[in-house]
Amino acid sequence: MVVFTTAFRRTVVASVATVSLTFGPLSTAIAQALTLNGAGATFPAPLYERYAAEIKKKYPDMQINYQAIGSGGGVRQVIAGTVDFGGSDAAMTDVQMAEVKNGVLLVPTAGGAVAVVYNLPGVNNLKLSRKVLPAIFSGQITRWNDPKIAADNPGAKLPDQPIKSVVRADGSGTTFIFTNHLSAIDPYFKGRVGVGTAPKWTTNPIKGKGNPGVAAQVARTTGGIGYVEYAYAKQNKLQTAQVQNKQGAFVSPSLETANKALAAVKYPDNFRVFEGDPADGYPIAGLTWLMVYKQYSDPAKAEAVKKMVEWVLTEGQDLNDDLDYTRIPKSVADRARAVVKSNVK
Repeated sequence: MVVFTTAFRRTVVASVATVSLTFGPLSTAIAQALTLNGAGATFPAPLYERYAAEIKKKYPDMQINYQAIGSGGGVRQVIAGTVDFGGSDAAMTDVQMAEVKNGVLLVPTAGGAVAVVYNLPGVNNLKLSRKVLPAIFSGQITRWNDPKIAADNPGAKLPDQPIKSVVRADGSGTTFIFTNHLSAIDPYFKGRVGVGTAPKWTTNPIKGKGNPGVAAQVARTTGGIGYVEYAYAKQNKLQTAQVQNKQGAFVSPSLETANKALAAVKYPDNFRVFEGDPADGYPIAGLTWLMVYKQYSDPAKAEAVKKMVEWVLTEGQDLNDDLDYTRIPKSVADRARAVVKSNVK
């Protein structure tokens, strides 16, 4: 029986998403249904849900289960060897990759913006400069009517109330993208909080599990401000701030502005990218990767993984725009497909 389930369904109340994809005949080596289990980033969960719906129409003989538990959890499970593949919005470090017994490859699947979402009734089109945004999340600015925020928003009726920051409770690639940007533009933030999937926040923030959890906390917290993958903000109609980029422009998150930010990204041989402050476009943008092993004990699983990657980096890319994710450039996708085809055994 074909299974297609998800606990996410694009709502702010879910914290874990389960996506089941169904593929078809892969080769004579896969003569019956085969299951691959994966876990990791919540950032691409809406996209992977769409992949699932489309792929199962075409291929009925293979099932892929993906648990959206956060990038940190995905990396840990790949290192432990308890999944067949993982997902992460933070590229694995050299140390982490060295811990994977069967070797690992990083496969970029999409990119996107991390939106700064807020709950401030009566305040629309909030602007946050490069000085203000990191100061909020490092605890230097604590009230909404702070003169520095007011300077960015002339004429806005900013309330005299505390800022309630909302962050991820789990190890998160979305957090990595967010803190990577703030660290790139503010030395104080870099020194106090730093870059990471689970940094030591100094603001005693409210915490939510996964992108849906943060979105839900912001939605219910007057004076709240947090960060989520752009699709979550858009689908749940959360207010998003305009963030100042390197050019000095205040930019809203969107597919167009994320594409502009990631257009100049250069992908090395291992496809790891750590861009913290793009030259243009929306400045808080990053990529998400599948993590697949080089060596599988079951040859059928190796072939299934290669088939999955092949589909994601060809037909799958045509779906990215629909859910506000950037595509992986064809030249890069072709390189990644070739690397997986020749190295996964």
